Amino acid sequence: MTALRLKAKMVIAITLMVVVIVTVLQAISVKRVVRQRIQETTDSISSAGWSVSALARDAISVDFTSWKEAKLGDPASMAKLEKDVLQTDNSVDTLMSSVQGYWKPIIDVAITDDSGVALLHTTRDNVGQPLPKRDDWSTIDSGGIRKQLETIFGKPQDYNVRIPITRQDGSRFGEVRVGVSTTFLKAEILEELKRTGKLSGYAILISLLISVLLSNIALRPLKVISRRLDLISAGQIESPEKAPQLHGEYGTVSTKIERLGRQMRDVKEVFSALKENLDQMMANLQDGVMLFTSDNRAVLVSASVERFVGKSRGEMLGNYATQIFSPTSSVGRMILEGFRTRRSIGQKEIETEQGRRVQVALDFIEERGQRIGALLTLRDAESVHRIEDEIELSRRLSAIGRLTSGVAHEVKNPINAIVVHLEVLRQKLKEIDPDTRRHMDVIGSEIQRLDRVVQTLVDFSRPVDLRLADMDLRKLVDDVVQLASPAAEQHQVRIERQTSQEPMPVRIDADLVKQAVLNIVINGVQAMASGGNLGIATRREGDNALITIRDHGPGIAPDIRDKVFNLYFTTKKGGSGIGLAMAYRVVQLHHGSLEF
Repeated sequence: MTALRLKAKMVIAITLMVVVIVTVLQAISVKRVVRQRIQETTDSISSAGWSVSALARDAISVDFTSWKEAKLGDPASMAKLEKDVLQTDNSVDTLMSSVQGYWKPIIDVAITDDSGVALLHTTRDNVGQPLPKRDDWSTIDSGGIRKQLETIFGKPQDYNVRIPITRQDGSRFGEVRVGVSTTFLKAEILEELKRTGKLSGYAILISLLISVLLSNIALRPLKVISRRLDLISAGQIESPEKAPQLHGEYGTVSTKIERLGRQMRDVKEVFSALKENLDQMMANLQDGVMLFTSDNRAVLVSASVERFVGKSRGEMLGNYATQIFSPTSSVGRMILEGFRTRRSIGQKEIETEQGRRVQVALDFIEERGQRIGALLTLRDAESVHRIEDEIELSRRLSAIGRLTSGVAHEVKNPINAIVVHLEVLRQKLKEIDPDTRRHMDVIGSEIQRLDRVVQTLVDFSRPVDLRLADMDLRKLVDDVVQLASPAAEQHQVRIERQTSQEPMPVRIDADLVKQAVLNIVINGVQAMASGGNLGIATRREGDNALITIRDHGPGIAPDIRDKVFNLYFTTKKGGSGIGLAMAYRVVQLHHGSLEF
């Protein structure tokens, strides 16, 4: 099939080259023929017109002095005599008729006066009548080849060649009008073009036959090369003894193909090993990844895709996108629309019918401007957002830690100096009035409170050494409930505990985690001003242990949700804003997550 296609290309190329050459030569020939015919017509008709003009001038050049009818002093009378003489001169009329009959393009010949009235005409009925207006033939003769072609091969039209008639004294008497029709001129030109067209057709036919013969001879070795390629694609190599020997350029190509076949075998083995490694890697990917060919057929599917599509990898591999995705689902509809319009989807988030949020990205792979495939990525948007939120919160807490560490360092020393100087001042003032002592006591208590705040900053920013130990998480929950019960009873809150029947061993710093969980429980108790129930439950999710705390308070307003873990942020009157920030830090230190 390859040889046949190449053969057809060679035949078409050679034939087209001949057609182009013949077409160019034909165009030059048409231009030459048209110009030549128009020039010949112009010369012939002008010559005939001048002959009629000269004979007419001789006819009216009569000595009227001896004529009784002549009124030599009256120009109108003399002009009438000239017209009468011209109309009675048979030689002029005979010449006009012979001119019309000799040249086919000439349709009529007339002699008119200056007003355009026919004095003589080859059609007798037109004598004495004003002649119709026609375009002048000189516009065609002096025009370009395009105008000449449009005139000759367009709508038939009549033109006039005008030759003036003058008297012997040089004054104007009238003019000779020779009518020219393009119909006869077109017929003459077409006849000559038919002859050149036949020659062009013969040349094209001969070139076609020659190109077929040459292509058969030139492409015969390609059959041998094609057979070797088929063997290579089948994983076989023909022995040099059995292989036909090719010479010249074809022999060089054949040798290179054999060498390429051996390299392909080696590459195939390497590719098989890489494919096994790739399959293992794809099986461990959390994101769903699918690779499609240019015709939208899935050739690579990761194991995670099954969670998003609800089909096994065996059902998706080798199938088209329209067979894999359902047009009734929101995700499938978006993906199929992207394949249909051939437009990429840039990390768009969409909610499925089950309420699950999925990030979809579709990129078309191109090579040298041609699309060769597509890569589809499916990602769980909820986990992505959770990770992003945790990273952002960690970044803010880290920034707060660096800030508080610096502030604590800069403030601690001035506070100590103030305390020392305040004590020295008290000792120096032996007799202090009560009002001054009261002011100094206020200053002392405020400095102590400021010192406690700074110490809190130091404790928050200081690295924590975890004292990890194995513990049953149910025991930790029991301790938290016992510690929170007094505060719960004070707010008329009933704590409901739901723990698993089986032990939940975890390795944690019990004191820190207990304090973190207690902070959250106390917040929940304080949020229910009218009392109610607060639930605390434990359960296992895979390799993770989960503690869920649920209260029936007003909840967290949307506009402050991104601030609840910030240090010193609080909505409670008299709150410190440290509890939730400290709880988040403790959970992070245990490689866990705190969500609400």
